[in-house]
Amino acid sequence: MTEQSSPQVPGTEPLSEAASLPNENPVHTVNAATELPLGIRVAAAWAWRLVVIAIAVAGVIWLIMVLHNVVIPLVIAILLTALLYPIVAFFERRGLPKGLGVAAAMLTLFAAIGLLVNLIVTQLRTGLDDVAVRSQTAWQKFLHWIEQPPLSLNSGQIDHFVQQLTGAITSHQNEILTGALQFTTTAGHLLTGTLLVIFSLIFLLLDGKRVWYWVLGFLPKRAHAAVDAAGRAGWVSVGQFVRVQIFFVAIINAVGIGLGAVMLGVPLPFAIGVLVFFGSFLPFIGAISTGAVAVFISLIYNGPVNAIIMLVIVILVHQVESHVLQPLLIGHAVSVHPLAVVLAVATGLMVGGIVGALFAVPVAAALSSMVNSITERKWDPDQDPVADYLRRQKTHRLAKQRARSVSRMNRRG
Repeated sequence: MTEQSSPQVPGTEPLSEAASLPNENPVHTVNAATELPLGIRVAAAWAWRLVVIAIAVAGVIWLIMVLHNVVIPLVIAILLTALLYPIVAFFERRGLPKGLGVAAAMLTLFAAIGLLVNLIVTQLRTGLDDVAVRSQTAWQKFLHWIEQPPLSLNSGQIDHFVQQLTGAITSHQNEILTGALQFTTTAGHLLTGTLLVIFSLIFLLLDGKRVWYWVLGFLPKRAHAAVDAAGRAGWVSVGQFVRVQIFFVAIINAVGIGLGAVMLGVPLPFAIGVLVFFGSFLPFIGAISTGAVAVFISLIYNGPVNAIIMLVIVILVHQVESHVLQPLLIGHAVSVHPLAVVLAVATGLMVGGIVGALFAVPVAAALSSMVNSITERKWDPDQDPVADYLRRQKTHRLAKQRARSVSRMNRRG
């Protein structure tokens, strides 16, 4: 039989044999993203993000350094607000005016600071001169002792080394105390900073919630719920840290070392306890450094044996505080690992000196809680907390206006 050709569709041309064959040399498109190994692509993606984060952090640190005379008092006011706000909330729960609660909180703060300062000044005024005289006598005895066998050292060399060390500390005093933030301590700046702390504290206690929602109002509407949830989580952590640090760690350190000084007959026990109390605000390093003052006073007054016993007491109290109280109380309250607490304090000390070390742990606690809140999505995306707050404020304002109108009508009637 003869082969019949298939009918041709009108408007089309028959394919030639060459066109119907596959292309022997196809052009391959090379995609660099698919050609690179997965590990390199992931590392590159992380790298540029980390660079952006590092630039943002550096920008924030630079801004803080420029505005440190405003930022540091504001942060102090925030920490004091977290400490004192339960007093204001106590008055509000009982239907009392909020201003009365703020006044009670401020009076409590001033009374506590006045009492502590009075204890230090009273104790130091009566014993500071004697401490200086005994320190000089103890130093001369030490120089005489090292000149005797078996040491037989030259006291002049030791004295020269101490003078060089003292000169180095004096010449770098500003860097040691303030770090990179250069927090000035002149009388004018100190007075301005104190007034700024007081005014900021009063307004945060009175209108802290309104200030927070005012700040949220600058953000996009879709970010209100997430940032509000993160801010609330950070605020809870800061409040827990401040209260646990003061009412547990600082008081236990002060009472432990102070009682040890009393039992050993060390002079100035109340002043030592107050210094340890303030030093405990610096986790891990504050109590041991202020406890060294107790050891030194014990040495120059009661001798080396008494000083060794005082040193054992300081180390014992510090170990209980650092290995029991800090991990269990502070670490649990701020949801930060004890190692992270140590690293935060060290970083704060390097960047901001004493001030940086003081703020390091609460800042780390707040950031940790805020990140956890965002990653766990602890908010309702359908709600706008700023709009809800403004709605409640409007309802409350209208209710007050109606109450005033009714009161005026009753007086006229």
